[in-house]
Amino acid sequence: MLSTTVVVAGAGPTGLATACGLRAAGVPVRVLDRAPGPAATSRALGLQPRGAEVLDRLGALGDLAERSVRISQVLTYVDGRPLARLPVGRPTRLVTRPGLLMSQAEVEARLRDRLAGLGVEVEWGRAVLDVRQDPERVVLRLDHGEEEAGWLVGCDGAHSRVRKAAGIAFPGVPVVERFLLADVTAGLPVPRDTVAVWLRGDTMLGAFPLPGKDLWRLMAPAAPGSAADPADSLAELLRREAGVPRTAVREVHWTSTFRINRRLASSYRSGRLLLAGDAAHIHSPFGGQGMNTGLGDAENLAWKLALVATGRSDDALLDTYEAERRPVAREVLSSTTAMTGVVLGRSTWARALRDHVFVPLLDRPTVQRRLWEKSSQLTLSYRRGPLGTLHRLPRPLPGPAPHPGDRVPDGPCIRQDGSTTRLYEELRTGWALLSPGAPPSAQEAVAVRHLGADKVTALTVPGGSRRTLLVRPDAHLAWRGTRAAALDRALTRILGNGTGQ
Repeated sequence: MLSTTVVVAGAGPTGLATACGLRAAGVPVRVLDRAPGPAATSRALGLQPRGAEVLDRLGALGDLAERSVRISQVLTYVDGRPLARLPVGRPTRLVTRPGLLMSQAEVEARLRDRLAGLGVEVEWGRAVLDVRQDPERVVLRLDHGEEEAGWLVGCDGAHSRVRKAAGIAFPGVPVVERFLLADVTAGLPVPRDTVAVWLRGDTMLGAFPLPGKDLWRLMAPAAPGSAADPADSLAELLRREAGVPRTAVREVHWTSTFRINRRLASSYRSGRLLLAGDAAHIHSPFGGQGMNTGLGDAENLAWKLALVATGRSDDALLDTYEAERRPVAREVLSSTTAMTGVVLGRSTWARALRDHVFVPLLDRPTVQRRLWEKSSQLTLSYRRGPLGTLHRLPRPLPGPAPHPGDRVPDGPCIRQDGSTTRLYEELRTGWALLSPGAPPSAQEAVAVRHLGADKVTALTVPGGSRRTLLVRPDAHLAWRGTRAAALDRALTRILGNGTGQ
């Protein structure tokens, strides 16, 4: 009998989120990680609004908003002078959630709690040493022998063994030779709701507030050829750029160095092996997109792999994972690399552009709104992807309502028993069928036949679109229309199984 178990290699945010999504959909899951236990420190700092939405839909957001630092502004200094104040976190028509600044370790802890609530514990100290596959299974070589699975998802980082075993190329180039990080307790002349960035020539120093009294993350590129201790180098930069005496750094909790590379996997899938997160793409941390992009990968992959693993979809659905998510990573790589080049000012021309054009533009409200909405990742749409274009509509859909592939925002809904709920709360268990009145029984029957009785929730949205909306578990629109026959055709094309189950 073919195993339906999915093994996830890597217990970082991407791997844990993938496992949560799969297990919530009823798929047997194991999570293996080579580390002896959870990490207490991390490079990633926080969640953009889309990342927070993903955790909300997975049921893992918990108290992270209360435990985080809410940032209201980014202050940029050039040659010691405050040159731009960029407000962030202000609600706009699109962005209603703030960004949350916290350690990646906190995010991982909430995801582990959610996964444990779904009956799965991380298996620490279990390294995937090698993999082979055939059309029916995956065979994993672990420290203590071989084990089988139906599918293997590599969320095992930039040096992914799953990616190497799959023979997937990981081309790219270095962006910055070496970066310094340190988490310190320090008295800085910066408000706790503020990220401060000091720029001078080709040097840069960033200070990010972290939860805890006077706790800060400091970050800067290492000077060429420098072998100094990261904390010592960063303290000296603070003294020189911010006028902070070295004694202001009262305690150093953690230091690290790393290289910034830009790499993108040539494919996200090889048979029964799939990649997500840093195993598929790595890029500059400028812009805070890394962990959030990985969470987006996880959510997109989980609902598709769940349908395939449970026999409700042809495995061709998994090809739409790469088709939807790889362009997102490619755009993130491009934008973060460009931002890094401008901020670090590696040439006289680049520094002039930064100091006299780019930084002053940050004071303009229109630029501020666009940057905030772009970085939130809420503008992301799969409308041009294979699931957004397969409906073969005879004419464009009218009105401002979302089109297939677009994100559907959270909002109040009414269950069939008359109780109130939120859309994203209902997506934790599967798909949502949104109707302006009583859910049409014929459409609900079609959705249930294709997706499963326990995977579709029929909801009423007073004052919503006149058409019924079928919303995917990742909050993107799968279908919009009025006729059950049209929904049947759409789901048949999405699932590729011809008849449903």
